[in-house]
Amino acid sequence: MQRFTISLDDDLAKEFDAFIAAKAYANRSEAVRDLIRARLGDAVLAEAGAQRRTARARVAACVANVSYVYDHHEQTVTSRVLDLQHDHHDLVVTSLHTHLDHHHCMETAVLRGPTAAVQALAEQLVAQRGVRHGNIHLVPLAAGQAHRHGKGDQAPHRHFSPLT
Repeated sequence: MQRFTISLDDDLAKEFDAFIAAKAYANRSEAVRDLIRARLGDAVLAEAGAQRRTARARVAACVANVSYVYDHHEQTVTSRVLDLQHDHHDLVVTSLHTHLDHHHCMETAVLRGPTAAVQALAEQLVAQRGVRHGNIHLVPLAAGQAHRHGKGDQAPHRHFSPLT
């Protein structure tokens, strides 16, 4: 663990303390760590996007939480959302369907895979006609070394961990 000191003007410190209280952080350090992780993650995702655009892309992986609300009586939106998830079953880890009232449902899908593909699917899901209140949260992942657990015929695999 490393320590560092920062200086804030009084107004910014007051705003930050209000933010900490509103988000129920235990202390300033935890809030700063969270903000740093978020900004570093955003930078990694932006870099991956820039590399894709310049055709020098290395495949960066991410995990995403995509949530959206829709009226389930609009059968076409229900069908389109399900078709998209089935068409991209390699990216969809799981989905949760929650009934909000007699008409509205919230769907939460967890996606994992190459950043470009995950981001494209997430954007397609929330952009569907009839989808309301869509939100996408992407977390960049680092791939570990290929390895095996135990002995036998088990195939080597990699674990993906959030960037720290």
